[in-house]
Amino acid sequence: MNNKTLKFSLLQSIKSIFIFFALCITTNVVEASPLELQGTWYAAHSYSKSGPVERFLDNPLQAKSLQIVDTIAHTGGHYVYTANFEIHQTGDFVVDFKNTSTIAQFRHRIYDNQNQLITSLDGGIENAALNPFFLRHGRELRLKKGEYKLITEIISPNFLAIPEPYIDERIHYQQAIKFSNTLTLICLGVFLGLGVYYMVLASLRNRMAEAMYACFILGNFLFNSATLLVLADVFAVHSLYWATVPILFSNIAYVIFVMALLEIKADTKSRLYWAGVTILCLMCFFVGLALAFPNWALELSRYGVGLFLSYGLVSAITESLRKNASAKRYLIAISIFFVLGLITISLSKIDKQYTFYIEHMGLISVAIEVMFLALVLSFQFSQLQHDKDQAIVALAVSMKTAHSDSLTGLPNRHALVKEIVNLPSNGSLTFIDLDGLKFYNDMYGHERGDKLLLSFGQCYQQSLGNNLKLYRLGGDEFAVLSHKGEIVEIENALNEALHAMRIAGFEFAGASAGSVYGYEAANIAELMHMADERMYENKRLRKMARTVEAQEWLKVNQSDDVL
Repeated sequence: MNNKTLKFSLLQSIKSIFIFFALCITTNVVEASPLELQGTWYAAHSYSKSGPVERFLDNPLQAKSLQIVDTIAHTGGHYVYTANFEIHQTGDFVVDFKNTSTIAQFRHRIYDNQNQLITSLDGGIENAALNPFFLRHGRELRLKKGEYKLITEIISPNFLAIPEPYIDERIHYQQAIKFSNTLTLICLGVFLGLGVYYMVLASLRNRMAEAMYACFILGNFLFNSATLLVLADVFAVHSLYWATVPILFSNIAYVIFVMALLEIKADTKSRLYWAGVTILCLMCFFVGLALAFPNWALELSRYGVGLFLSYGLVSAITESLRKNASAKRYLIAISIFFVLGLITISLSKIDKQYTFYIEHMGLISVAIEVMFLALVLSFQFSQLQHDKDQAIVALAVSMKTAHSDSLTGLPNRHALVKEIVNLPSNGSLTFIDLDGLKFYNDMYGHERGDKLLLSFGQCYQQSLGNNLKLYRLGGDEFAVLSHKGEIVEIENALNEALHAMRIAGFEFAGASAGSVYGYEAANIAELMHMADERMYENKRLRKMARTVEAQEWLKVNQSDDVL
């Protein structure tokens, strides 16, 4: 992926995010306005792991036995909410909580104006009762026109936000929950798909960055699946354990991911490295505290999110100033994640929102970061591919240099030895010794000798055609390898090449050749030795023939002088 493609993808992603938030706003505008209750919070007694969370008071609670509080504590407990409301028209209604769905146990009681119990409705993540509305704590009831009192008890080891009860008409409620439920499933699908993708990458490439990011995504997948009731409704897993412990380890994984992504090491980036190590030690301490004090688990997770967001942003800015290309792209992702993440962990309630929870905001924050990080890692992959391509090109050039003759460009002895391994038994090897190199070097200089070699290489390869390959073994020695044993064609081509060279000005050019078939030798060394011997035998015979010719020429000339 080049920079232009990456920028286009980035702009498309930003555009998609803005469209997504526009849909959120549009959905909330057309959402029907539920009945917002004005009630009072009471603290009953502190949540304790020693007693069953299913234990509730069976009789209407008396205000004098409770302590009025302004709000609930994030560290959990047993709380009671009371509110009076009026129904103006008989119909089907739903009572649910806004702001959050992270509630271990709850019970709604509805009383009429005569203080008679109309209905009692139980639920919660740790309650095995079936939810009538998918991924929701909503409980359906039918009310006639009149005045009523709602008493809601909640028991939970911790709260992500303030679960405020409200009442809505069923038909409006069913319509309102569609978007956020769809959002939940889509984002969790993104988490699952990319989590598996990064796990596969980590196993194939053996890189810490992909492995830790897969752990980060997995932790968020489990956390959001638990808090948004996917585990409870789909898999019948009724435990807040999955809403606390996984996110603690997910925070640790993200810090390690940042260090691996930006290559933060003690010997090169000591300050960032030791800052990361310090944060990791602190987060491990958080895990120990969460095991000892479970009611503090979500609060510690909130602090952990703030820590890893800050560390990621500082690291991205620092490395971007050092011209780190990956850090510049990561900075975009962490900047958006930092803003959305801080907003999410700082909120206790969302005004004028009923079916869109703080859990959904966290889900969106992570989903956006995951999508942007996919672009960053895609850039890294493209850089790795680019480096790989360059390495392959460099290797090809190196291999060509190692297996080619620098003067003629012909394959050299190394290339011949490598290729001769594949020679069939009916193939042939021909060694050629070029005559005249010393003569031209001594008479006209080495430049003329080099031209002789170049001319021979070009003329002979042209005569051999594309099916046969000429090799330069060194000095004035050459070789031809034929997989079909075309010795006659090789010798004819040699004569053609020498004739062309003489026409080109190399009158004294000549050559001796020696050929051997593959089946004549037991191994490669013997094959090359036989070709070499036959070449020198041919050279010796040619030399003898030239000597005889010279002697006969002298005799003829001497006879002419006598006459």
